[in-house]
Amino acid sequence: MTDLFSPVQIGPITLRNRFIRSGANETKNKDMFPTLALRDFHAAYARGGVGMTTLAYIAVSKDGRTLPSQGTMTPESAKHYKVITDAIHAEGAKASAQITHGGSFCQIDDLSTSRCMSASGGLDKMGVLKGRFFQREMTRADMDMVIGEFAEAARLCAEAGFDAVELHMGHGYLLNQFISPLSNFRKDAYGGSAENRVRFPAEVLAAVKQAVGDRLAVLAKINLTDGVPKGATVDDAIVTARALEKAGADMLILSNGRNIESTWAMFGSALPYDELAAMQGTLMAKLQFAVIKRSVPKLPPFRENYLMDHALKLKAALAGSPMKLSYLGGVQSMASAQQAMDQGFEAVTIARALIHDPELINKWQTGASTTSGCTACNRCVAVMYGPSGTYCPVSDNAIDPALNQIYAGEEHQHAA
Repeated sequence: MTDLFSPVQIGPITLRNRFIRSGANETKNKDMFPTLALRDFHAAYARGGVGMTTLAYIAVSKDGRTLPSQGTMTPESAKHYKVITDAIHAEGAKASAQITHGGSFCQIDDLSTSRCMSASGGLDKMGVLKGRFFQREMTRADMDMVIGEFAEAARLCAEAGFDAVELHMGHGYLLNQFISPLSNFRKDAYGGSAENRVRFPAEVLAAVKQAVGDRLAVLAKINLTDGVPKGATVDDAIVTARALEKAGADMLILSNGRNIESTWAMFGSALPYDELAAMQGTLMAKLQFAVIKRSVPKLPPFRENYLMDHALKLKAALAGSPMKLSYLGGVQSMASAQQAMDQGFEAVTIARALIHDPELINKWQTGASTTSGCTACNRCVAVMYGPSGTYCPVSDNAIDPALNQIYAGEEHQHAA
């Protein structure tokens, strides 16, 4: 059996063990810069024993944000991110930057254009909340611009001390808007078949690989399925995985579901939609979450490793590939993590169980515990929009909200 606490090499880097803290929006940013709260948040995971921790959703451009204050990789912000990567490294872990572009999944007012870009034009489902009813189909010039933005963001990540970049190609963000038949209706070489739909995301990854592949590990987070009829299937995910392997991906993080159409497929359980609506506070948000709540099918009880069957199908199709795969989805115990190892996955990626207890991996390694106290209630998703950003309301481990108002690179820093 593969030891969960043995090192693993991913491209040019080596992790001290097989545990990756998943990217999961922290909202610990101010004016598009990371804060001291974000530093303390990730230093705690590193101190708690993970091999690598992922800073979630760093936009590759101002238009790529999904939320107004969201972290954005720029020459100015890189020095603030360097403070965070230094803190992570001081605790013996590696740091990954999840870089992406929201496309039409966007809740900001200060776009540089009147319409969001996406794989295809048509109704802008998120833009309706901001009075933007339509999105525009990306041109070749748009694609070239975005490819350049990803490559430049990756180069800046290297300067900021990151060890890896993770391109987010799931959950309904821009690159997934190309991959998914739910949002890609193009008639050119970038639409239609699964091979065509992944063409642009593969071009993006290839450019990132060329820019930083000798310095940083290049990862991609993809959907195993979209979770709803007419969405992408595991067979589509296999096509995506093969294209990304050819483009140079060192590892894939295997996720599921879309932010609007199928959040339950992402989390393996329903979100607390009423609490989310209350946190947002606006009438439009309440209406939006009411509609989403009504669309959730009757779900079975939450179970550990709820994406394993899909992940194993993809893994079998990629037998013999040098590209590594990290299992994600309901790992809440040593037993479920070990199951992923026994099935041949090279790493396990965890979010909620670590949000509940950042010390979890150390506890598992020392035998102090073998399971997580996380109940998969998903309330951490609702509170992410509050003044402290993401934390676990059950274990009540919120970081001081005052630290969420101080840029990470400011001189008088709170002791980590």
